[in-house]
Amino acid sequence: MDELALLVDLVLAAGTALIGGLIAQRLGQPVILGYLAAGVAIGPFTPGPVRDIHNLSVLAEAGVALLMFALGAEVSLAELQRVGRVAVIGGVLQILGSIGLGMAAGPLLGLSPSQGIFFGALTALSSTVVVIKLLHGRGELGSLHGRVALGILIVQDLSLVPMMVILPELARPADALAMTLGWAFLKAAGLLAATFFVGTRVIPRVLDLVARTGSRELFLLCVFALALGTALGTQFFGLSLALGAFLAGLVVSESDLSHQAVAEMLPLRDLFATLFFVSVGMLLDPFFVIRNVPAVLLVVAVVVLGKLLLVTLLVRLSGYAVRVALLTGLALPQIGEFSFVLARLGVGQGLIDDYLYNLTLAGALVTIILSPALLQLAEPLMGALRRLPLVGRQFDERLPDDLASDQSGLSRHTVICGFGRVGRELAEALERWGFAYLVIEYDPRVAAEIRKRGVPVIFGDAAKPMVLHHARLEQARVLAITVPDLPTADRAVREARPG
Repeated sequence: MDELALLVDLVLAAGTALIGGLIAQRLGQPVILGYLAAGVAIGPFTPGPVRDIHNLSVLAEAGVALLMFALGAEVSLAELQRVGRVAVIGGVLQILGSIGLGMAAGPLLGLSPSQGIFFGALTALSSTVVVIKLLHGRGELGSLHGRVALGILIVQDLSLVPMMVILPELARPADALAMTLGWAFLKAAGLLAATFFVGTRVIPRVLDLVARTGSRELFLLCVFALALGTALGTQFFGLSLALGAFLAGLVVSESDLSHQAVAEMLPLRDLFATLFFVSVGMLLDPFFVIRNVPAVLLVVAVVVLGKLLLVTLLVRLSGYAVRVALLTGLALPQIGEFSFVLARLGVGQGLIDDYLYNLTLAGALVTIILSPALLQLAEPLMGALRRLPLVGRQFDERLPDDLASDQSGLSRHTVICGFGRVGRELAEALERWGFAYLVIEYDPRVAAEIRKRGVPVIFGDAAKPMVLHHARLEQARVLAITVPDLPTADRAVREARPG
């Protein structure tokens, strides 16, 4: 009878998730919202047909493990190096700043100091899924602000691992906190060492042996067993299930078969992750939201305004233009999917109560809904800021004097707009053939690098008429627009056309 009840609950969860996802996609919203709404619809608070959510929660834990495994498998040390200083330093400072805002807002929400820290940690994590979908839909995933935002998202996602080690210890007595934290870190360090040993000596050989059979089913089973087996192993040692899955993914990421492993796991990951989001929605009490509208609005304000100001300021202080900083800030102010993982951990260990859990969940729903509208406000907001006497000067995007290049005497040259992968390859080809060229680049660090090579460079947005004018287009032979940002490329073409 219990088996039949579980099957009925699975059918209800999958069916309502499908309907909710379709409606969300039709409305231009992330499908995650549809999954969460499906959980609310069938959960015990509406009241829905599912009364016992324990069975689905067990399956949802597998979804968490597979999400963390995929994160670990898709991140490597080389990728971390590429995200740059702004992502690492800015991402860490943004997380600490969000935790500080959570502690400041805690008393207004009736939270204890430890709950305020946990609340800040929950709000610090943005939604990688939502941001990638939004930027991809706007054609800005490869733009400068898109790359900076993705770098910060990677740091946020990775911060989930130390959070899952540190935050559970907040419930300990203050005099024993240092000792328990030290013991937790020792356990984590020992686990990392064991994982590294097994990962470099055993796992690659096992994956290679199974891959040689040519059977996709056996390879999938091997990866699935590795992900969940490692996760269970870490839980046995007193650490979280998700941490073990992440470590398993990190081990696989160093294997030549990492891409194949992730590709094989994607369908299972998406299926179980859907159950996870449905189970999260089932824990949301919609009547709680109605009774606590002021508190929910305060959470939304802390997340949207706090993260917007923090990210914009940090990216600007890292040397990027105001436009890049503001667009990055407008992309990230929402509560993300890994916040749900952290919230479930807090509920399971009694670190946060139902009040804070429901507040976070309601805040996540509202901020995810607001995300597309915030990016739409970017251009009007920048137009308004340009008209302010003091702030407007910050939009002056001239290259600093020590990076300025002399374009006088340039003629019959090629103007390259954007010095990414395609722009670099084009520049190398022009150099081999002895043709002169000039680069327009929006990233100040890349512009400095080009200037050191003795190449004429203009720092600025290739879509701005003044920037194109300084490139001496009337004397140029070719204009090559190689920026990965489609809206910028389109505007640059329109501005460059005579008449």
